[in-house]
Amino acid sequence: MAWFQRFIPKRGQTFTLRDLLLPFGLIAAGFGVFLLTAPPLWEYSNSAAFCGVTCHTMPPEYATFLESPHARVPCVDCHIGRDLLLVQFFRKAGHMRLIADTVFENYHLPIRSAEMRPARETCEQCHSPETYSDDSLQVIHTYDNNRTNDPYSIYLMMHTGGGSEREGLGRGIHWHIENPITYIALDPEEQEIPWVRVQTASGEIIEYNAINSPVDRENLNQYELHEMDCITCHNRVAHLIDTPNRAIDTALQIGAISRDIPFIRARAIELLSSPYVSTSEALQSIASLEPYYSENYPEFYAEGSELVSAAIGELSTIYQETNYPEQLLSYDTHPNNVGHRDAPGCFRCHDGEHFTDTGEVIRIECNLCHTIPTVVRPGDIQPVLALAAGVEPTTHLDSTWITRHATAFDASCSTCHTTANPGGIDNQSFCSNSACHGSAWEYAGFDAPGLATILDIYQVTAVPLLEDFEGDPTYTILQPLFVQECGACHGQTPTNGLRVTDYASLLAGSDSGAVVVAGAPDESRMIDVLSGGHFAPVTDHQIELLIKWIRNGLPE
Repeated sequence: MAWFQRFIPKRGQTFTLRDLLLPFGLIAAGFGVFLLTAPPLWEYSNSAAFCGVTCHTMPPEYATFLESPHARVPCVDCHIGRDLLLVQFFRKAGHMRLIADTVFENYHLPIRSAEMRPARETCEQCHSPETYSDDSLQVIHTYDNNRTNDPYSIYLMMHTGGGSEREGLGRGIHWHIENPITYIALDPEEQEIPWVRVQTASGEIIEYNAINSPVDRENLNQYELHEMDCITCHNRVAHLIDTPNRAIDTALQIGAISRDIPFIRARAIELLSSPYVSTSEALQSIASLEPYYSENYPEFYAEGSELVSAAIGELSTIYQETNYPEQLLSYDTHPNNVGHRDAPGCFRCHDGEHFTDTGEVIRIECNLCHTIPTVVRPGDIQPVLALAAGVEPTTHLDSTWITRHATAFDASCSTCHTTANPGGIDNQSFCSNSACHGSAWEYAGFDAPGLATILDIYQVTAVPLLEDFEGDPTYTILQPLFVQECGACHGQTPTNGLRVTDYASLLAGSDSGAVVVAGAPDESRMIDVLSGGHFAPVTDHQIELLIKWIRNGLPE
């Protein structure tokens, strides 16, 4: 301070220009340094590298961000929002506590975002929900879990939609953003949504309440009401971790893993889905593919060992990109709300169990958001994709139709649809679609007892094959059981040389010898394997029939 007082004029004292140059020069220099350094530092603090490497210890979030469609969008655009510089500064100052939490390790694993700016201030700065999007074709490439890993594709026409109803639009998936929708979630991840309120374009208010909902509808003010926006569904758009199924299908499609490796899809998914304490433990488990194939498929391994080694390398890479056991984070710790196969997603509301007081339900029909899926196998000629719905009978207009349709099936269905093998999965008709019937759809309410009671649907539990058979079994009687439960692995492409779908092949046994010994169930390897907990889901009664058949001398 004494130094600065030299430059404060006293009575009768005069200053020359030279006397004033130093202090004001220093001030100007400091201001110049600030102007030169502040903008770059501000920009760096807004960069993905600062957020993902310098500031936070979040390798999973940073790694997935770099692979996402938003890899060129700065983190701050979503987590702080675009606004006036001063507003951004104060928001960022509030985030300084995250640096302190990092330094003092005051955080919980897996890491979750504590707060996000509303989608109106982030997503909609680039994406306008008022803009109508035409239907778009989506092709899902996937593979069978069989020896040859057979490829097939599922074709869907997505009804993205959007726009305003006053323009003759306002439909499709983005209808949800154009119309005010509020909901109550029971958990921070918003996976349980028991209550929904919709305001239609005409201003009508409709409330839907789930079966067994705990929401007190007379005292809604005790709950936090969320407004549906882009992030309600697109919650992982910048940090998506692929499921094992999708990651392996992609690797098979691009040739990073060879389809020539027997059952590689099933084995790879099993390895990636298993829980591990550490990455090193996971990599050791993946490396076990080498001895697995050398011992169980020696003929293939003799020529295909390099393919197995390449698969191990690719699986190790996939695991390290999708699983972080040290941070307790994997593909299933952060549910992806787009779709409805791997997480509840759409079925959080469109599960067929959200009713109004008048009995209407939030519709669950597939063709609200996309066409009926079409499964296309190699060699299929001109697969037919239903682009639009035609005239529908009145039964189809009932909001509970998709839940009822299996019990309402009759001869009239063939007027519009091919109906061979209804409910099957061989894709020989509209009613045997494997993309529909080949999945359990665990998040939909198709099999909910409460729903069946409300809709007065009699639920039938499928009886296992031969469960009521009490006579003396022959191979002819047992053959449907072998085909259904064992044929995928021991049919046309027999694992370990064992084919059970015809009598002579079964008696011939596997590469290791006989699997059934006439008159000696205790010496028959088939009984040992099935009784010990094999992949085939045979019942105790079915095993008893096999034992009886072997004891009787294997009659054909």
